Amino acid sequence: MDVVDVWSGRSACVLQAALRMTNESFANHLGIALRTVAAWHAYPDVVPRAEMQQLLDAAYERAGPAVRARFALLARAAPGGPGPSRGAEGGEAAGGGAQVLRVAIAVVLRGSEVLLVCRRDGDASGITWQFPAGVVKPGVRPETVTVRETHAETGVHCAVRRSLGSRLHPLTGVHCEYFLCDYLAGVARNSDILENMDVMWARRDAVTRFIPAEAIFPPITAALEGQP
Repeated sequence: MDVVDVWSGRSACVLQAALRMTNESFANHLGIALRTVAAWHAYPDVVPRAEMQQLLDAAYERAGPAVRARFALLARAAPGGPGPSRGAEGGEAAGGGAQVLRVAIAVVLRGSEVLLVCRRDGDASGITWQFPAGVVKPGVRPETVTVRETHAETGVHCAVRRSLGSRLHPLTGVHCEYFLCDYLAGVARNSDILENMDVMWARRDAVTRFIPAEAIFPPITAALEGQP
């Protein structure tokens, strides 16, 4: 049986095609959020986190011989795609055709509080608190992603008040677009248990207890302090 050394968004989508599944059915098959599958289609060079790698390994190993044979054929035919045994060193993520991952980030305010989510890290470093975020697919307005993904992750409905700007994240290289949002309705809850561990409202003046001050985009700090 062929072995996938490192799954990418591209090879995950090839597995989906080999299984003849829609985005929704593939997400259900893996037990992950639909937006994660959509992100793999939008950004095929993205390398999923460790727990996603394990889920894809398990799905591939459970697949029958016909599916694995179809996967091998599709993988070799996919534009720029690695074959089943081709790992990270043989991929093209660093090539000229790679796309910068683009995410929309919501800074949702409710009175003196701001909404935070607790992410599961893909390595041994543990967990991290962040603002709700979602991948922006080509052709989709980041404001739309901000509102939709905040609700999908936390159950909170919000409305974009204004843009806080954008940057290439200094640690991840991801293109981040930040939006100040107003709480509308909903009870904060963890709606994405695979990627997140918890959701909470934190006091604006206590955010640095959860996110290091140097990691916070300066316009966010200004907005939390009530500056226009």
